[in-house]
Amino acid sequence: MQIYLDYSATTPTRKEAIAVMQTILTQQWGNPSSLHEWGQRAATVVEQARVLVAGLINAASPESIVFTSGGTEADNLAIMGVARLYAVPQHLIISSVEHSAISETVRLLEMWGWEVTRLSVDVKGRVNPLDLKAALRHNTVLVSIIYGQSEVGTVQPIAALGKIVRSHGALFHTDAVQAAGRLPIDVQQLPVDLLSLSSHKIYGPQGAGALYVRPSVELMTLLGGGGQEMGLRSGTQAVPIIAGFGVAAELAAQELATETPRLIELRDRAFAQLAEIPGLIPTGDSCDRLPHHVSMCLENADGKKLSGKALVRQLNLAGIGISAGAACHSGKLSPSPILLAMGYSEKAALGGIRITLGRDTTEADIDWTVMVLKQVLQRLAPDLSLVKR
Repeated sequence: MQIYLDYSATTPTRKEAIAVMQTILTQQWGNPSSLHEWGQRAATVVEQARVLVAGLINAASPESIVFTSGGTEADNLAIMGVARLYAVPQHLIISSVEHSAISETVRLLEMWGWEVTRLSVDVKGRVNPLDLKAALRHNTVLVSIIYGQSEVGTVQPIAALGKIVRSHGALFHTDAVQAAGRLPIDVQQLPVDLLSLSSHKIYGPQGAGALYVRPSVELMTLLGGGGQEMGLRSGTQAVPIIAGFGVAAELAAQELATETPRLIELRDRAFAQLAEIPGLIPTGDSCDRLPHHVSMCLENADGKKLSGKALVRQLNLAGIGISAGAACHSGKLSPSPILLAMGYSEKAALGGIRITLGRDTTEADIDWTVMVLKQVLQRLAPDLSLVKR
C-alpha cells in the first residue's frame, strides 16, 4: 500500500493540467513576446492563464497577476520589490513563523541596514493584532504575515491584520501558498496589497507561481531584461507551465465548495484518532486551521531514536509519506524554529510531524496511517502505553 500524505510539500499534477501542457508543448510553443502568429498564440495562452489565476482569488484585474517561477520567487519579489524602492533602509514587520522564503529574505535586508520586527505568536502560532499595532513605526513600509502556516496549519487573522496595516499607510503582503485553493480568498475584500501563490500546491506543475499586486502598488523589478510581466519579472514566460497553473487554478476554484468540507472531515478524523496515542501533542490552532492540515509533536523526542525525522523514515518504510518540521544540518538534527517560536521545548520541537491531505486521500488512508504510526511508536518507544487517554 502506498499512501501519500504530504500535500503541503507538493501535489500531484492533475491530468487536466498535463493535457493542456502537452498541447502547448506541441502546438503553441512560440515566444509570447514575438509579434508573429506563433508568438501571439503563446501570448494568448499566458493571458488566459492570468485570467484563471486571478479568478482563484477574485482579483478584479488579471494584470494584477505577475507570473513567477514559484512561491519563493513571489515572496522575494514582494519583499525585495518594495525594499528596493528605498535608497535608505526602513522598517518592516514579519511574524516569527514565516516560511523561509520570507524569513531568509528579510535576514538579508537586515544585513543591509533594514530594521526588522518579528512578531511573537502564541502557543497556537497566531499573531495578536494588538502586537502588530504596537510594532508599527513611522518608517514601517511593509508588513508580511503568512496566511496559513505550512508546518502547523494555523491560519492567521489576515483581514484584521491587514486593516491595521492599511490604516497605518504601510503595504501588507501575505504568503497564501498553503491557503489558496483550500480556503476562499477574495482580494477585493481582503485588505492585502501583495499575495503569493504557487502552482504545485494546487495540483498544477512545479515551476510556476504568481504574485498578486494590487493596482497602484509600486514594486522594483528583481530581474533586468526584456520587461515581461508588466515590467516586474523579465524573462520569457514558461508558457506550458503557466497554462497548467491556470487550469489547476480554475479547477481549484470550482471544487473549493465541495473539497474543503471533505478535507476538514478527514482532518478531524485524523486528529480524533491521533488523540488516542500517548506522547503525541497536537500543534497549531484547532479552529483557525488549514482544512487539509494535521500536525503533532512528540513530547519526549530525543533527536536520535525518537524524533519527527525518525517517524518520517519509519512510515516511509511502510509506504506512507509524511513530513517532519525539524531540520538536519551537517548530520545534526535541529529543532523546528516554528515550534520553538510557539513556545515548545527543544525536545518537543525535534518531534514535530505533519500529515497533509489531498484530493486522493480517503478515510481508509487515515485509519491505516494512524494504525501504522501506533505500531511504530510502540516499537521505538515501548514505554508508551498505547491506550486511550
